[in-house]
Amino acid sequence: MRILKLIFKNALRHKLRSTLTVMGIAIAVIAFGLLRTVVTSWYGGVEAAAVDRLVTRQSVSFIFPLPLSYKNKIASIPGVSDVAFENWFGGVYKDKNQFFARMASSDNIFDVYPEYLLPKDQLNTYMKERNSSIIGAAIARNYNLKVGDVMTLDGDIYPGKWDFVIRGIYTPKLQSTDDNAMFFHWDYLNERMLKESPRRANNVGWYVSKISNSAQSAQISEEIDAQFKNSPDETKSETERAFNQGFISSSSAIITSMNVMSFMIIGIIMLVLGNTMIMASRERTREYAVLKTLGFSGKHIVGLILGESMFISCLGSFVGLMFVFPMVASFEKFIPKGMFPQFHIEPITMILAISAALFIGIAASAFPIQRVLNTKIVEGFRFVG
Repeated sequence: MRILKLIFKNALRHKLRSTLTVMGIAIAVIAFGLLRTVVTSWYGGVEAAAVDRLVTRQSVSFIFPLPLSYKNKIASIPGVSDVAFENWFGGVYKDKNQFFARMASSDNIFDVYPEYLLPKDQLNTYMKERNSSIIGAAIARNYNLKVGDVMTLDGDIYPGKWDFVIRGIYTPKLQSTDDNAMFFHWDYLNERMLKESPRRANNVGWYVSKISNSAQSAQISEEIDAQFKNSPDETKSETERAFNQGFISSSSAIITSMNVMSFMIIGIIMLVLGNTMIMASRERTREYAVLKTLGFSGKHIVGLILGESMFISCLGSFVGLMFVFPMVASFEKFIPKGMFPQFHIEPITMILAISAALFIGIAASAFPIQRVLNTKIVEGFRFVG
């Protein structure tokens, strides 16, 4: 108990230095938590991908379309239970800086994506109207929309004004499910393309196949691609997770850099605390010599230095973690809506932060402990510093 009291007094002996160290650790922990949250949120859509869905796209690039006629051929392959298709529509709704996915989709899209929960009466109404649409609950909240409202999109990939009547609002089945997307009938898009740009008609962006056995995903992917080998539009089929990973690969270098930076912050924290502990142990060289003279063992000396280092490290980390949640919530307000399906602190981020605090507390005390233990009592009394 006396050792704990002494540890506490030593940690707060130089109040300004200890306070600045705690603040430095807290700021670093906040930065670590914020960067890790961006990284984990960015890859949230990849991790949430279903294991029983395959995506078939044009083999050269995602931006090239595929013929509508491929649907029946894919559906005929053993192991494929259902096939849907989508087109990336793009467009702008009110503000070009507010992003959400806009998809022209086949009518069975909600059969292939059961994690999108939609009331049956809304689905039935949606099926009856050509220019109807389904939006996610997040879009409805963000724009204060309700069933029956009209959304007008300014087309870019498909130029012109596009009016859609909201006939349903889907909710996510899981927390990781994206509720920030808009779906409308592919037929509505195709009919207009037949009139305005016939060469772009009867094409789809990609196919989504629901398979009965996820263990056969590789085999079924090969069979799908073999169907269209040496054709003008060869395909590449892959799991939904691999497809989502490829879809965000253009930003992978930035995200990887942020991930590396988040772990570099741990090293910065260790240097800050290590510097404080080295200065503290140097100032107390004579005191440790006195303690050795009075009969304090090496274990007591180690306990004093390690305890002080752990106390400062854990206190700074605790303060930082307290501010991480409000900082993440504040940061989320400045992120364009729809950029992340979910933006929240993952449990792994908290575990890493706590583990780092314990590791740093131990690592920062290693050199001061070694120095004090190797300093002879006589040398300690002679030390001036």
